[in-house]
Amino acid sequence: MGRKAIDIAKLDVEKLIQMLNEALSEEWLAYYQYWIGARMLEGPMRSEVEPELLLHATEELAHAELVVNRILQLGGTPVLNPSKWIEYAKCPYEEPNDPYVEVILQQNLDGERCAIQRYEEIAEYTYGKDHSTYQMAIQILNDELEHEHDIEDFLADLARLKEDIRKIRL
Repeated sequence: MGRKAIDIAKLDVEKLIQMLNEALSEEWLAYYQYWIGARMLEGPMRSEVEPELLLHATEELAHAELVVNRILQLGGTPVLNPSKWIEYAKCPYEEPNDPYVEVILQQNLDGERCAIQRYEEIAEYTYGKDHSTYQMAIQILNDELEHEHDIEDFLADLARLKEDIRKIRL
């Protein structure tokens, strides 16, 4: 952040950098959770769900790039060691031990809801105080809301498929 930008920022820049490093760690973990989950996926609708999860992974990686750039602009240092991601992240990484499509989707839904909360907090903290970070947080928040919607749609489709199968069996 330029000197004038720091002077006019009406917030604790160090606290914001900490919040952004937490978000950065979560983005990397979300990227990997989507990416590995898509690779492990088994079950109905796999061929429809897998490309969407890979798209979400790519978008999480793009979020990480936005966040790291903002940390640097603020004069901070991004998390440099991947072993610190778990320590910094408040959104948990869930191993895809059960590769069933519904389980993977639910894990990702939980992650998206946590990310939504994260970016709401950053947006609230920066609103009217740091316009650049606020705009970035809103942009990412909108992506996370779209991801949540996509996953909810897949889960609803799976629930409908299960119900249709039950009807056929009766």
